[in-house]
Amino acid sequence: MIRFTSESMFEIIQIVKKNLEKEKTCQFEVLNPDLFKSKYAGEIVIIDKKEYLYRGYKAWQDLAQKLFSRMLTPIKVSEVYVRLEFEKLDLTDSFHNKNSEKEEKYGVGSTFFEINKNEEPEVLLSYFEALQNVKIEKRKRILNLGVNTGEEFEIIESIYDKFPEHEFVGIDYCESAIAFAKDKFKEKTNVKFYAQDINCLDELALGKFDLIISIGTLQSSNLDFNKTFMDIVQNYLNNDGSMILGFPNCRWIDGEIIYGAKAPNYSFSEMSILYKDAFFCKKYLQQKKFRVTLTGKYYIFLTATSIRK
Repeated sequence: MIRFTSESMFEIIQIVKKNLEKEKTCQFEVLNPDLFKSKYAGEIVIIDKKEYLYRGYKAWQDLAQKLFSRMLTPIKVSEVYVRLEFEKLDLTDSFHNKNSEKEEKYGVGSTFFEINKNEEPEVLLSYFEALQNVKIEKRKRILNLGVNTGEEFEIIESIYDKFPEHEFVGIDYCESAIAFAKDKFKEKTNVKFYAQDINCLDELALGKFDLIISIGTLQSSNLDFNKTFMDIVQNYLNNDGSMILGFPNCRWIDGEIIYGAKAPNYSFSEMSILYKDAFFCKKYLQQKKFRVTLTGKYYIFLTATSIRK
């Protein structure tokens, strides 16, 4: 059994990585993080005159994610040591790799349908903060582009008791997802869903909205990002309205959310496109007299609120 005590993180990575290249799992023993409080990764601690380098579970979890593995439940083997086990993820088990027709890649029965962003604490809290930033209680007409099954509307309903007093419109090109959303909100007369291509929004004569939400949709390959974004602001957002845009900075693989955007032709996380798109929107909205913030981790949330007088 591998046991790490005072080895550097660099040394540990080389050993664990080499083992995972050969086997599906890698087990090793480390200092029990619960023995100490308020210690930073790499701090020297002494137990019975023996020197250790401290690391918390957060550090080990980050290492597992970076090595495309999941960390299984730690096992306490003594007062000093716990046993950790990393299990390699199946990199082929991801909706990103599916070659389905675009309508069903995100539809009911797809791998994407199994993903619930509302159950990822960091994503949920970042979205909740974005709703607070745009003062959701003031937004009477709300449009969601790429609504899928209506997860973003569910959160608004759960945190805001005046949900029935607002009008919600959800758009998605996936008919099965829209059918599912309609059934989910069938008792809510203030919520409407349309199966429609964002490129053809004008066919619906929707009017303008006080808040526009779009999480991980405007970057779709069938959309001209800059043109689509500007058209939406000009034609569908009220002068004193707000926006929440979510730029994916993660991948969903084998049941896990993995940090970092994946760009074509790169084997590693590469976020140039994400930054380019986010800063284009930020600059454009600032020129239109919006206050703009960028927050979040797995999804970069752009929130914009009009400051026009």
